[in-house]
Amino acid sequence: MALKCIPACFSRVATLLAFIVIGLFSVGSVSAQNAATADPKGDLKTSLSSLSTLYTQEVERLEKQQQQSKALFQDGLISRVEFENGEKALADARAKVDQVAKEIATANQPVTVITGDLALNMIASDRPWSTGNGRIDSLIRYYGGKYGVDPYLIFCTMSQESGFTSGAVSPKGAQGLMQLMPDTAARYGVTNPYDVAQSIMGGTRYLKDLLTMFNGRVDLALAGYNAGEGAVMKYGNSIPPYSETRNYVKLILARYGRKQTS
Repeated sequence: MALKCIPACFSRVATLLAFIVIGLFSVGSVSAQNAATADPKGDLKTSLSSLSTLYTQEVERLEKQQQQSKALFQDGLISRVEFENGEKALADARAKVDQVAKEIATANQPVTVITGDLALNMIASDRPWSTGNGRIDSLIRYYGGKYGVDPYLIFCTMSQESGFTSGAVSPKGAQGLMQLMPDTAARYGVTNPYDVAQSIMGGTRYLKDLLTMFNGRVDLALAGYNAGEGAVMKYGNSIPPYSETRNYVKLILARYGRKQTS
């Protein structure tokens, strides 16, 4: 009986091995296919396109708002300062649309393949971002590493806050690249908010404290950066119901939520 079983048992073992080999080839094929279809640059273009749409919608909203403000100003119902603040906000929003358009144009440029010793000497970046200023990029990475804040989050916040303009001043009095209010600047030892290094240092430390305060919730940290941590706590640790703050958080998360790797 044992000898008669040998051919049948061998046949079953061979069949089982064949299924295992086919399974391994199938897994390898799926992995190779996923790797082949990964397209970080394409994802970046999609992300920038979505961000451009959001910024454009914000410009349209502000344009309608400013048309109403113009009529109110002409009727003497609002002050010149209020009207001019609206003009400044609209100009800043348009500048952000232009900035994203430049980033889209850069993303559409052919990729330069770098080989040899030059590639070995390059410092790899885990995300394809740049402010257009090498010193500012370096300071973002430096202070991000020092205080434990994702440099890309600092970059996205800075883009929304000032459009990478070191001399920027908001209608509410926020100053510099990271748009620090005077009391916030003083809290973090920033004596010159227009100094690039001081601004990035202060803004990064503030982001770190907000992230710690809200248990790593990026959306709440951003809301606190815009409206103040007190406003977030006032509304039960949620994004305050201010249209400006909600748009601010939405615009930054639209970019930061789709971090790209290279």
